[in-house]
Amino acid sequence: MTPDKSAVEAVSDFAPRTTVEQVEEGLELAPKFDADGLIPCITTDADAGDVLMLGYMNDEALQLTIATGEAHYWSRSRQCLWRKGANSGLVQTVVELRIDDDQDAVWLRVQVAGSGASCHVGYRSCFYRSVELGGPSGEPARLVFTESGKSFDPKAVYGDVPNPTRL
Repeated sequence: MTPDKSAVEAVSDFAPRTTVEQVEEGLELAPKFDADGLIPCITTDADAGDVLMLGYMNDEALQLTIATGEAHYWSRSRQCLWRKGANSGLVQTVVELRIDDDQDAVWLRVQVAGSGASCHVGYRSCFYRSVELGGPSGEPARLVFTESGKSFDPKAVYGDVPNPTRL
């Protein structure tokens, strides 16, 4: 589904960053994008509070998210704009969008359609493993699964859509 262009046009340009006071205490959204034009976005479940994913937004993705109330991201692996759930149906409806103190990171609280999962691998959260702390030195760190199983079958949901993970 292609976003309605008028929805993007409805959002005014972001405010210029003029003073530290304006950025930290003001009421104007003046995001700071990095050298690649991106801002990190942590996304959590609005009800449970669990971290679902870390994504990145460019100017257009942030504007579309604000205008439509659905999460949009910039895919660094595919180098394209994407609306979360466009292929899977697992649309993330934004309940709240926050910006951090120096406006260089975004936090979305969302409700997810369907199974409530957000990970393209099939798990509820993209953070479905933890790192074992205090392991033997000189050996690779070990991972431990924190989710008991997948929320959906990625092949059934995505079909022939290419996997976004790059080596």
